[in-house]
Amino acid sequence: MSGASGTPYAAAVLRGLLDAGESVDLVISRASRLTLLDETGISYRDAHWRDDLGTWLARGADGKPDTFAPDLAGVRHWAAGDLAAGPSSGSYPVKGMLIVPASTACVAGVALGLSKDLLQRAASVTLKERRKLVVAVRETPLSGQTLRHLVALDDAGAVVLPASPAFYAGATHIQDLVDFVAGRALDAAGVPHKLYRRWEGELGGSRGD
Repeated sequence: MSGASGTPYAAAVLRGLLDAGESVDLVISRASRLTLLDETGISYRDAHWRDDLGTWLARGADGKPDTFAPDLAGVRHWAAGDLAAGPSSGSYPVKGMLIVPASTACVAGVALGLSKDLLQRAASVTLKERRKLVVAVRETPLSGQTLRHLVALDDAGAVVLPASPAFYAGATHIQDLVDFVAGRALDAAGVPHKLYRRWEGELGGSRGD
């Protein structure tokens, strides 16, 4: 999770991974902790990460607490500054990586191979090991420089997935829009879920006609 706005997207993806029975290696960048504090009022602290994560993932996209009841047994937390962490090595066994949301600074760092923190290093490892990397960029408008970085990531094998909600699934609540983006990210990573209504080729299907 990088420092772009869009913490509800990250929460929905994490819940989706856990609901699918996946183990999660969680890296939350320093900048993203400021965003999380700004958007939710929740401080994410290394020493109390499980309590803070539980409070955050239980919250709905509308800010309502105790909307969800996440099981955090499958989560392992890694400090963003820990470049000796498991995900920093290609020999550490993982299926792939999702960066949700991805800031333009994060996109640039990964595209250029800077590896300035664990998030960028893990992304570089994911690319070199030819594993799935999903980059849910959350910014608008996009500059030419960022577009070139996104093309570089696509060329390297990453899936560039703009955090763009769709409306054909019959969204009636902000959580529906968030879950659509989260669901598309999970689709790209090959993780099964039921976060949104899929298109079935029937016009008006989302209205129940």
